[in-house]
This record gives sequence, structure tokens and C-alpha cells, in this order.
Amino acid sequence: MSRIQHTFAQLAAQGRKALIPYVTAGDPYPDQTVALMLAMADAGADVIELGVPFSDPMADGPVIQKAAERALTHGVGLRQVLAYVREFRAGNAATPVVLMGYANPVERYGIDAFVRDAKAAGVDGVLIVDYPPEECEAFAAALKAQALDPIFLLAPTSTPERMARIGKIASGYVYYVSLKGVTGAGHLDTEAVATAVPRIREHVSVPVGVGFGIRDAGTAQAVARVSDAVVIGSRLVQLLEAESRDNVAAAGASFIREIRAALDAL
Repeated sequence: MSRIQHTFAQLAAQGRKALIPYVTAGDPYPDQTVALMLAMADAGADVIELGVPFSDPMADGPVIQKAAERALTHGVGLRQVLAYVREFRAGNAATPVVLMGYANPVERYGIDAFVRDAKAAGVDGVLIVDYPPEECEAFAAALKAQALDPIFLLAPTSTPERMARIGKIASGYVYYVSLKGVTGAGHLDTEAVATAVPRIREHVSVPVGVGFGIRDAGTAQAVARVSDAVVIGSRLVQLLEAESRDNVAAAGASFIREIRAALDAL
């Protein structure tokens, strides 16, 4: 059982929902990424999605695009991201870390080398936005061979056939994109999410996390009522962008505690 699977099993036994924050590695201050990750875990994050900076993040809106640009300006690439995970593991052996990013950095690194080094660093799952399930069964198998979970996106436009295909190869959890558009765009339609999640569960056996458009405790709580996990990224990245170096970890922890309290109040 992977660290992600163990975490979801524990939460299910407790009747609790997973809180999954997303931050871009190296943003807003490269030397504070690990401190931020540790602070969020201590504040109640169940899984941390760590974004791999990329120059053309097609699924991301302006907030996360700018975060990636800032990180790249600081020279943060995939090797630095793996180093952050290794450092995080020295202080936290329990909280799962998922790398979220795009195919280009992984393929430049080399897929076999990436899987090997991700495992050695302490990564638990990988979500590559532009790897459709039809084209990455070998990659998913390579991840699973190292006890890493391949995680996939589902959208409001996903067909039952696409859901079934993903259900056959996904592990850890699936990430349902709650709206049509990029990260941080639009307004969350909680009724549509409540309709979509049961349809997804007809085709996948892993937990269902929901993200895109979740900005505060109220929307997080509404989504948690019908899902297994809440993923929150753009609002957190936007919040951290305005913080000083000395306060960024504390600010991230404070935001996570607020969302965690809302989920636990269900």
C-alpha cells in the first residue's frame, strides 16, 4: 500500500476528507519551499501537490503561470524539485507528496531516470497534465512498479469510456477538474460537482479529489460533502505571492488550518 493509499484509508476510517494543497516548487521563495511544505503538513494538509515549474503550463491560469515563471527565473527545475522532496522527507516521513506538472520536463530528464529518482527522493504520486491515459500506460506501469501512484485528471467533458480507461490504470486518487477552463477560472458550481462525482465513482475505484475553483472554507466544505478530497491551489499561490520571505510558511499554515477546520466541521 502506497503512502497515498494509506492516508486515504486512515481518513476514511476516521470519516474525514483529505485536504490537498498545491504550491509551485520554488515560489515565491526557493529557500522557503520546504519550510512551507512542512508547515502545511503540520497544519493539516493530508497530501501535498508540488508543482514542477514549466514555461507553458497549458492547464493553469494566470496565478499559477506567474508562479511558474518566478520559479524558473530562480533556476528551479525538476532536479531542484526532487531535492526539495528529499529535504522534506528528512523532516516528514508520513505526508504524501505528488508531483504535478507537464510532460516536457519529465521527458527531458528521461522517463526511467525520473521514475527512479522520484522514488529515491520520496515522491508518492505523479500527475502529468498532458499525458492522456491512452498514451501513458507504460509510464503508469513504470510508476506502479516503484510503488508510485499515477494520478489522472477527469473533467466535466470526460466520457464514460474515458473514465473507465482511467479507472483501469489510476491509483492513489483521481483529480476531477470541477469546471471548464484553467486553474483559478470561473465560479464553482457545487451542484454540478455533486452530480458528476457519483458518475465518476461508477468507473473508478480510487478516491475522487476535486479541484479548480475552490477558494475558501465555504467552497471547500461544499465540495467535501460529495468528494473524498479537496484540492486547492490558485488561491493559496495567490495568497503566498503577497507574503514576505519570513512569513510565507506561517501564512500557508494559517490558510491550511482554516480549510482543515471547515472540512472537519462536516
